[in-house]
Amino acid sequence: MASQDWVDKDFYAILGIAKDASDADIKKAYRKLARKYHPDTNSGDAAAEKQFKDVSEAYSVLSDAEDRQQYDAIRAMGSARFAPGGAGGAGNGGFEDMFGGLFNSAGGGRRPSGYGNAGGLPPEFADLFGGGGFGGQTGFQRAPQKGADRTASTSISFAGSLRGTTIGLREPNGEVIDVRVPAGIKDGQKVRVRGKGQPGQAGNGDLMVAVSVKSHDFYTRDGDNLRIHVPVSFPEAALGADIEVPTIDGEKVKVRVPAGTPSGRTLRVKGRGVKTAKVTGDLLVTIDVAVPQNLSKEAEEAVKAFAAATAGADLREGLAAKARL
Repeated sequence: MASQDWVDKDFYAILGIAKDASDADIKKAYRKLARKYHPDTNSGDAAAEKQFKDVSEAYSVLSDAEDRQQYDAIRAMGSARFAPGGAGGAGNGGFEDMFGGLFNSAGGGRRPSGYGNAGGLPPEFADLFGGGGFGGQTGFQRAPQKGADRTASTSISFAGSLRGTTIGLREPNGEVIDVRVPAGIKDGQKVRVRGKGQPGQAGNGDLMVAVSVKSHDFYTRDGDNLRIHVPVSFPEAALGADIEVPTIDGEKVKVRVPAGTPSGRTLRVKGRGVKTAKVTGDLLVTIDVAVPQNLSKEAEEAVKAFAAATAGADLREGLAAKARL
């Protein structure tokens, strides 16, 4: 700090303390103001940033007994020399001539202490803010940063999303990055490949790969469950039946269709859905009652007989009432 700064700046006023303040008073005032104006709690506030630097400067000088003594002497001499009518008017040598003896006239002597550590905080206060290593425009050193993350995208099959797979992404330089896609990944989720991002002082960033899952003709994913539609005949739906349905494991499981099952009812098969490291979903089987398109003579007669046997039932009773607006 230049000598003139010591004359121009009232460090006691900056800390809000009296000139005869004790070391404890100085430390207490600094703690309070450092918390108030610290860059971590005043991001983007230029006024707070300047105030924090001034507070740090003031404490750096006043907390050191030798610096404080020199500062008080300089302030006292400066006030007298540059008062109106004093001996130190314009052209009378300047501050470095006036105060040079206080800083060792050889030129390489002791200057007022500035910021004590890389974070700009005296050592005993570094713990207040995690060691004091700040970045930005406050003049403090920034801790080494990792490189930035990169992004990429890929598309995988429905089977690959259920079972897990490994894909290769080729870099412009020809390098192939293996991306391991975990079993059960959902459409739109991302996979992190550590250390394959941009380089940085604290190591490389990561590669974030967005995964798109292709649709399937038979299975539809619903969270961790899988949905399928299975046709059944009218007799199976009306009388009940045990049917077999396929699963993603290549096996078939038996499903009991209760008597009187309507078209659209969904039956649940536990543990036959999507399997992840944390959960296993279910297989949801929606029943579609199939209507035959071509009936044989015998079948037609049988349907007519059924119609005659159930002629008294009105399936649409009350429908008009429901339809009223």
